[in-house]
Amino acid sequence: MRQLISRLRLNYGQKLFLIATLPLILTAVAISVVVTLQSRQLAEREIETLEAQLIEAKRAELKNYLSIARTAFVNIYGRAAPNDDRAKLLVTQILAGMLYGQDGYFFVYDYEGTNLVSPRRTELIGRNWTGLEDPSGRPVTDELIRLARSGGGYHSYEWPKPSTGERAQMVAYVAGLQDWRWAIGTGVFIDDVVATVAKSREKVEARVERTFLYIGAAMLAALLFVFVSGLFINIRERRLADAKLKRLTQRVFDAQEEERGRVARELHDGISQILVGVRYALDTAKRRLAAGDARAADTLERGITHLSGAIQEVRRISRDLRPGVLDDLGLGPAIKALAEDFGKRTGIETEFTTVVFRNRLDDEAKIALYRVAQEALTNIERHSGATHVAIDVRGHLNGATLRITDNGCGLDEAQARQGGSSGLGLRNMQERIDQLDGTLRITSSKSGTGIEASVPLTHLLKPQGQPDPAPRTKAQA
Repeated sequence: MRQLISRLRLNYGQKLFLIATLPLILTAVAISVVVTLQSRQLAEREIETLEAQLIEAKRAELKNYLSIARTAFVNIYGRAAPNDDRAKLLVTQILAGMLYGQDGYFFVYDYEGTNLVSPRRTELIGRNWTGLEDPSGRPVTDELIRLARSGGGYHSYEWPKPSTGERAQMVAYVAGLQDWRWAIGTGVFIDDVVATVAKSREKVEARVERTFLYIGAAMLAALLFVFVSGLFINIRERRLADAKLKRLTQRVFDAQEEERGRVARELHDGISQILVGVRYALDTAKRRLAAGDARAADTLERGITHLSGAIQEVRRISRDLRPGVLDDLGLGPAIKALAEDFGKRTGIETEFTTVVFRNRLDDEAKIALYRVAQEALTNIERHSGATHVAIDVRGHLNGATLRITDNGCGLDEAQARQGGSSGLGLRNMQERIDQLDGTLRITSSKSGTGIEASVPLTHLLKPQGQPDPAPRTKAQA
């Protein structure tokens, strides 16, 4: 199970591709569904309209056929009595002979249900067909007689085609001869209408399928474009990231080499010289002791003094590399000690102000702000020519801020415009603060330089006994 979950984990590029393509796929599917539904609804309305128009044309055609038949026997029917069998026989003979088309004919039923005329299906003649129904259960004879009694009307049912013997949908029109109690009518098969409607539906389905294909092709092209674009951007960003990583690695190496060089210079120029003096003093004291010279004690005292200086120098270098007070007491005392040492060593007037600190900054924030102060003081000592430095560090509602200002000559115009991004030391400051999601602002003019480094509230530790820092009180580092 764990292996399956690990396999399902996506990398950055796959997540980006999924985020870009998933809305596109969902939108394409939604558009396809909406277009399909609307196309089918519109096509169904068109097909229903077409079917109604075709059937209406068939009905009009039936009325014309029945009008022609009535014209053929109207004189006979008009002069005959209700029980005139000879007139009835003449009318049935006329109607039996009136055939049209391949399947068209006239039929006659009396109101009792007996078939009197059916020229294309003579087996029906003379038999009573009351209660006759088609395969779907629709009444045939009874409904035709009912319509004839009421004056006439249309009826649709399944009926065998005389030409093929197969059942097909038929629309019949029937009228009544009330004096003779006859239902006379004719019908047309609408299988051609059904075929036309089916063909229209096939066209609609083909059109819907083409629409799906068009949408699918467009979506595939869009996905391909997103994939190619994402691949290109991913490759480009990876190359840029690799280049940045190489530059960063080189800067780390440069910083390491610079730090090693600084430590080497400190050891050579400071401790090494002091230790050489100590050895010289001890050698001198040794010779004087051997010679019984009373000045041997002074020489030893001077050697001890030099050795104490060496010890202090080692402590200073150790403090510069990693001050213990930073871990024990917090950022405020550490920077205060750094400022006091800076003032004593350089003779520059150094002012330090702060609020009461409670060592609530996490290790990353403390180290970053301490290194920023250390780098800033180093730059002031080397380049500014300042006579006064002010250092202020405090917590606030948004986190913690370190502010260092001097009255030196300031940065050059290019460095000030780039916000101090040029120069290894200033770049190191910026990168340290960026890693903490903080901000570094550098202002410079001819009257001095100001450096302000801030870290967000997320780098303040929770006070003991409290679940969260008080949101409306001043944060203390």
